[in-house]
Amino acid sequence: MRDSLRLARFLKPYWVWATLAPLLMVLEVAMDLTQPRLIEHIVDEGIAKSDLGVVVTTGLLQVVAALAGLGFGVGCAVFAIRAGQAFGADVRSALFRKVQSLSFGNLDRLETGGLIIRLTNDVTQVTELVMMLLRVMVRVPMLMIGGLILAVITSPQLSLVFVVLFPVVILALVVIINRTFPLFGEVQRRLDALNTVMQENLAGVRVVKAFARREYERERFGRTNDALMERNIAAVRIGAVTMPLMMLLLNAGVIAALWFGGVRVRAGDLQVGQLIAFINYLTMSLMALIQASMLVVRVARAAASSERINEVLDSVPEVADVPDALTTFAPRGRLALEEVSFSYAKDGRDAVLEGVSFTVEPGQTLAVLGATGAGKTSLVSLIPRFYDVTGGRVTLDGVDVRRVNQATLRRSVAVALQESVLFSGTIRDNIRYGRPDASDDEVIAAAKMAQAHEFISRLPDGYDAVVGQRGVNLSGGQKQRIAIARALLMKPAVLVLDDSTSAVDTATEARIQAALDAWPIAPTRVVVAQRISSVVSADHILVLDNGRVMAQGTHDQLLANSAIYREIYQSQMGNGVQAHA
Repeated sequence: MRDSLRLARFLKPYWVWATLAPLLMVLEVAMDLTQPRLIEHIVDEGIAKSDLGVVVTTGLLQVVAALAGLGFGVGCAVFAIRAGQAFGADVRSALFRKVQSLSFGNLDRLETGGLIIRLTNDVTQVTELVMMLLRVMVRVPMLMIGGLILAVITSPQLSLVFVVLFPVVILALVVIINRTFPLFGEVQRRLDALNTVMQENLAGVRVVKAFARREYERERFGRTNDALMERNIAAVRIGAVTMPLMMLLLNAGVIAALWFGGVRVRAGDLQVGQLIAFINYLTMSLMALIQASMLVVRVARAAASSERINEVLDSVPEVADVPDALTTFAPRGRLALEEVSFSYAKDGRDAVLEGVSFTVEPGQTLAVLGATGAGKTSLVSLIPRFYDVTGGRVTLDGVDVRRVNQATLRRSVAVALQESVLFSGTIRDNIRYGRPDASDDEVIAAAKMAQAHEFISRLPDGYDAVVGQRGVNLSGGQKQRIAIARALLMKPAVLVLDDSTSAVDTATEARIQAALDAWPIAPTRVVVAQRISSVVSADHILVLDNGRVMAQGTHDQLLANSAIYREIYQSQMGNGVQAHA
């Protein structure tokens, strides 16, 4: 519940609506509470005494009170919805902004599937609670307390029914609270798991079909779905029991009131109208408690969601700018790693890089080779500071990258990844994603260097062709070339190509390299590649194995001095001619 209260700050800008909604509800409840008293007057003063005037006059007052209550209720609902929806939109925006500010390490731990659920389902749960509270947080206590007070005024003796019923109802509410809060927390966690399975299947549907694993994936989804269903049933079962139990207590109270009230009516100590009014007030009070029990279930669900939302909002980016970070930085491209160690674990255990050192001068090309899991991608991720080093330092023109503002640094270091991520929109928009103000001529020039211009020009709409979700209407090689063009358009001091031509044929790759070699800007290039042909012309080659530098130097130096490099070279090139798969 404390987490839900912490989110109340998002309601502050809409305090006018959030105040008007309960105030109008006060007026609606006041109108509701007058109804039993008016009925009592009609029965005891109008019908009992055959006074039609009293019946008509009081009946008209009832209609006016009912219409007024309706107006106040509608107004309350309107303001509650406006405040609640605005609150939800702000929480969702704050979550999205926070996610955008988090570092790769934070996102690795929070997981994409869980973040999507927090931005959608969890925010919806909290928003619905806010709208409900603005309508019932006044209604429930006012009806309960007002009904109790007016019932006592109507018949102090019959009010002993409340003394018996209220403790039983409150005990039931305590049991519901203790059972539902942990259950709904588990429901949200299992919803995360289901969303992760769904996301993996939708993203990898081609792999599933290619390996004929449809039945396996159905079973995996079924297990996750059944687990969610079981928790949902367990949580909802309590709500299903709650309503009948509360109605049983309500009806028991009405029967007791009729029984004892009837005795008093026959004895002449109580009038029929008073008994009717008392039963109405009793019903109002107990119905308010029933609403409270329903609210408790809603609060339990929203409390679990609030905790998960606050977990994201409270996350501190693992990569953060220092207070005096450089916001103006125009490096020439001298890149150096000095005894760098790195681990994905916060405590530094299980290091994926240890003691890595090298220097690349401006305009030179560094090639990084190594088996899968050698630490190549981890190494290049440290250059734009996607992660911070565990030990040592990464420098650009002698400046530790941790001393540079992240946005400034990443304008100087452009990255093209093996998995090319494209966004919905046109090809033109995807290429100039990092430089929205780039001219069409610059976009075309970057595409030509990336060897993408030819296939783009053949598309019916050319650069205005719409990219499908995640680039589904483009081949892997086409997506990689667009991603390279996007990086080139940045005109960076350091260009990182992380196996970004793996889906491109060797001839096209050679043309890309030739275009980069002839590029007047001449950025420092860091190339991660699997093909030895991609790196033989590099100025400096780094051979990694299990996170350590096993050898480094030029192609000729490594052929002469490194057994590992020779083994890689011979396995791919044979007697100097590249083997075909």
